[in-house]
Amino acid sequence: MSAGWVGGAVRARTLVDRYPGAAGAREFASCATLGEALQALAGTPYAKYTRATAGLPETQRAVSATLLWHVRVLAGWLPPGGARLLVPLVSGFEVANVAARLSAPDTPYALEPYRLGALETAWRRLAEAGNPADLRAALAASPWGDPGGDTPWALVTGMRMAAARRTAVAVPQAQNWAVGRAALLTARELYVHGRSLPEPVRHDAARLLGTRAPAAPSYEEFRTSLPTPARSLLADVAEPDELWRAEARWWRRVLDDGTAMLRAGRYGPRVVVGAVAVLSVDAWRVRAALESAARGGRLGEVFDALD
Repeated sequence: MSAGWVGGAVRARTLVDRYPGAAGAREFASCATLGEALQALAGTPYAKYTRATAGLPETQRAVSATLLWHVRVLAGWLPPGGARLLVPLVSGFEVANVAARLSAPDTPYALEPYRLGALETAWRRLAEAGNPADLRAALAASPWGDPGGDTPWALVTGMRMAAARRTAVAVPQAQNWAVGRAALLTARELYVHGRSLPEPVRHDAARLLGTRAPAAPSYEEFRTSLPTPARSLLADVAEPDELWRAEARWWRRVLDDGTAMLRAGRYGPRVVVGAVAVLSVDAWRVRAALESAARGGRLGEVFDALD
């Protein structure tokens, strides 16, 4: 094993040990106000980015930015080429940048775009696109691929499904997560929003879920047509409006798998992927905790799902 992978594994475990975990998130969530929760965050890695924030959306974004920064730091410890393993795992930040731009196309960003550095896929080219048609063309010419349309919904949905496809191909340790994410995205679009998938998105979904599920005429048939990793997520989710339970279960799976990778692997890619998984769950849980504090400290069911 190269020194780069050894150093990356050591750094990965060190990062995970510094994060607040489930107990910390419950503490933040039980705070009576967002301000009180921010004070509790002061002793965590999130403090650097959250201390100057105002309001829930900005604070939640700062939590995400903390995660991204630490994954970038972790990538810097890996041997040459090792960072490529992490690019699909942080591709959601690039999707978020595009979604933010599409939500206010004629105004400057209210917040700075996430800075992906060496972990970007094509953000600099996407940022230069002058309109949605140009953005679609830039995506089609990049590893993202053609989303199948140039409406804001088609662009973002195409990127989200492409992120799952790219993760499954490039990160073997995360293949089941990618399949689960594709199932949740497909279910929401088809059976909650009642929207047909653009052809490239449908093609990506079929690659991950098989051909039957994306073409299923009903939600029940969709559930029974899924491959095993995704079917278990939706096993007792009888109605599409309960998909939030499958979402929480997906995060639970990512946490369990990531924790197992950290424990089982000595050095190498499994430890690094496991660390990114655990850090991602922590950031998601802290964002939920901050929302709970902003609502007066009312714990949501998400905390029970991740205990």
